[in-house]
Amino acid sequence: MIAKALTRSAPLAALSLLAACATPQAAHRASAPPAHAVNVSIIAINDFHGALEPPKAAVAAPDGKGGTVPVPAGGAAWLASAVDKLKAGHRNHVVVAAGDLTSASQLASSLHLDEPAVGVMNRIGLDFNAVGNHEFDRGWKELQRLQNGGCEKNTRLQPCQLEQFQGAKYKYLSASTYKPDGSTLFPATGLKSFGRGANKVTVGFIGLSLQDVPMLVSPDEVKGLTFGDEAEAINREVPKLKAEGADAVVVLIHQGGVTKPGKPDSCEDLVGGITPILDKLKPGVDLVVSGHTHWQYVCHYGQSGDGSQILLTSAGVYGKLVTDITLTIDPAKNRVIAKKAHNVIVQSVGYTSGRGDVPNTRLYPRFRADRNVAKYVAAYVEDAKDLIARPVGKISGPAAKPSSESLQGGTLGNLIADAQLAASRKAGAQIAFTNPFGIRAPLDPSPDGTVTFGQIYAVQPFNNDLVTMTLNGSQIYDVIEEGLDDDGVKQVLAPSGGLQFSYDMSRPSGSRLVSLTLNGEMVDPTTDYRVTVVNFLAEGGDGFSTFKQGTDRVRGMIDNEAFQQWIAAVPVRKVPEEERTVKVGG
Repeated sequence: MIAKALTRSAPLAALSLLAACATPQAAHRASAPPAHAVNVSIIAINDFHGALEPPKAAVAAPDGKGGTVPVPAGGAAWLASAVDKLKAGHRNHVVVAAGDLTSASQLASSLHLDEPAVGVMNRIGLDFNAVGNHEFDRGWKELQRLQNGGCEKNTRLQPCQLEQFQGAKYKYLSASTYKPDGSTLFPATGLKSFGRGANKVTVGFIGLSLQDVPMLVSPDEVKGLTFGDEAEAINREVPKLKAEGADAVVVLIHQGGVTKPGKPDSCEDLVGGITPILDKLKPGVDLVVSGHTHWQYVCHYGQSGDGSQILLTSAGVYGKLVTDITLTIDPAKNRVIAKKAHNVIVQSVGYTSGRGDVPNTRLYPRFRADRNVAKYVAAYVEDAKDLIARPVGKISGPAAKPSSESLQGGTLGNLIADAQLAASRKAGAQIAFTNPFGIRAPLDPSPDGTVTFGQIYAVQPFNNDLVTMTLNGSQIYDVIEEGLDDDGVKQVLAPSGGLQFSYDMSRPSGSRLVSLTLNGEMVDPTTDYRVTVVNFLAEGGDGFSTFKQGTDRVRGMIDNEAFQQWIAAVPVRKVPEEERTVKVGG
């Protein structure tokens, strides 16, 4: 049992002024607010993914000279301090999240079914969280356990290993996720009020998942649930919140976008799944806190209830950033009269990897670790430390995707596909594919090339089974095209060694594959081939529906076990660097 001493302490005293931010401040209306106006601070995060410890990742922040500097950031204890600092600067505050707080997590959290990630959020003081797609990874019954607490066993892992799990003190919101009887899986909305009498103001929150959850989660985990149109759900709930007294309406949604690098404070180049949702909103929404894309931005878009633009924010991933948002509300007119936001970098500790040193910088404030959260996290890390630190083998150098949200698998995609092919040779496999979005972290060895189980697990945290199936050449053409077409997010499948293809994005959707060869020979549309993918893809995940047509299926080992075996099979596993997928146009 974890000692009672691990409970959350009172907020830390305010540190230095909030001068540091990952994006410039975006403000609405420069005129002075009336004296009776009430400021409400909304402190927002998204896509924490059980990042209990600093994730050895950096935020590229302006260096004041026209370039950027990498700022080491993240870690639950440092995030807690950053949130405390923001609370201390605002009398009225609420802490919210836009989903994916759990799953695809660090090993210390994942081995404990993300109970410690929930415990961290309880200690930070989270109020509301929109349900993300990854929160369904272990099934919706297990998600309900995270909300309600208890030790019911819904997965192959044992719950309550260190303590009796009490559940989330914050509320999950799911306005567009419906059970068979038509009710929502969790409440659609929540309210929080500040002040008294004539100065009382109320903020209403709508929380929801993205409609594409069934494409992103194994079907069995969301069986019986329906995921509706996001904008329809928001437009339905806004007048309800207004009728309940909401002076401001905030949407927490696990959907987001991507801005052009270097323009994090503008919606001018915004693309992604959030834009069609925003375009369909009726007036009434003041702020949208988004997530899912792991991008950072603060900008204005569309039209809100007071005739101004909607303030749109996202705080990246892994708790490396936290968004400081202020809504100024006129309680006499029951509406927002000003709004502003900026992203604060949660600078934690410097780190070293196979890519070199990332030291702390004086250009941005550095947070201290909250002692009580650090102690709480340490208990779970200690329980998992032997497994986390266990050496698996050595690789010849760093392996990664071109970027954290790349549409291509890069050298790491190649390495994983090779591992999956080797692990399924006995099932007749000739080809293996991995999806870039399933690669969750780079693989950075220590200076001598060693990689640990904790690192392998960070790359592939889903414990998917390998599935080997028969597809004909025509179906292989089709499944690659599915990753390149305009229906959904584009993803270039990473193939195993021997398979190469080129593609041209300037061609019409559905006919972008230019060439496809296996061991130097063109893939024959009429010939059968044995193909291996993880069960998520085999069930049509990420929009690769053609995989569902595969026959003569053989289920194999877990993906990260196959990866471990492949690395350990030789003294030093060479990271394959050849170009297996080539973009020739567009």
